[in-house]
Amino acid sequence: MPWDLIPLNDGNAIPSIAFGTWTLGNGQGAIDQVEQAISVGFSHVDTAQVYRNEEEAGRAVRESGLARRDLFITTKYSGLHGLDIETSIHNSLKNLGVEYVDLYLIHHPNLARPDIPSAWAKMEALKRAGLAKSIGVSNFGIDELAILLASAKIKPAANQILLHPYVYARQAPLLAYTAAQGIVSEAYSALTPITRQPGGPVDKPVNEIAQRLNATADQVLLAWVKAKGAVAVTTSSKKFRLEGYLAAADLDLTPADIAAIDSAGEKGARRETFIKTVRVIAGLMLFGAVIFRIYALLAPCARYSWSNVC
Repeated sequence: MPWDLIPLNDGNAIPSIAFGTWTLGNGQGAIDQVEQAISVGFSHVDTAQVYRNEEEAGRAVRESGLARRDLFITTKYSGLHGLDIETSIHNSLKNLGVEYVDLYLIHHPNLARPDIPSAWAKMEALKRAGLAKSIGVSNFGIDELAILLASAKIKPAANQILLHPYVYARQAPLLAYTAAQGIVSEAYSALTPITRQPGGPVDKPVNEIAQRLNATADQVLLAWVKAKGAVAVTTSSKKFRLEGYLAAADLDLTPADIAAIDSAGEKGARRETFIKTVRVIAGLMLFGAVIFRIYALLAPCARYSWSNVC
């Protein structure tokens, strides 16, 4: 099964895998990497104001030779330079060299100023004006979404969030909430267990599944994201990895596979919490020991301040 289009609640649809530009930087290297992603079959490019490579992404899109309708472009309002939502989207469209984006997101709830309802009303106006086909949010939790939905005339089409096995247990209530509201979840940093936190409990089930399916660990994690019903936002400078990411859509994870990854992720999250707690306690004990030592050194001074002891 390929990376299908996922229906959005506004009648549009979103490709279920995206090439993310968060880590690309800017310049010719960024252009080359986006071009490469498009050339191997990615049809969804995800960028943002704060990534400072909208212009490079737009140039790569134009140089791909594909019709605008054949590519899905996401960018985000990041509050860059303190500019408002209306000004920012016009700047983004100019940088990208397009007349509209397919999805425009508020990058973080803290950027929804002066408040979430007011900011969302501005986003709705952009959609009505045709500057964004769909609008959504990023990094919003249940509380922020509830505030938004209470006054929204147009529901967010998507919520892009951190999602990988080590945070799944924490994010599961949010995933359930957005699903109930008809809001598509997008997952960034899904490969964290093998790229940034290797050696954890998730390694064992992922590697066993990969061996059984004649796949790679990163493919298994992307298939896990797909199984959760989320859009996978990922990146690589290696062509063979990008090809592998696209091929991951054909992996058929069983319910037991998914449960094993979920369980290992929860175990890893508990372990990480324990480690952080131990570090905090150790830090407090060290701080206490330092304070006690200082007190011990200064105590004679306090008792014999009239003398030359200190």
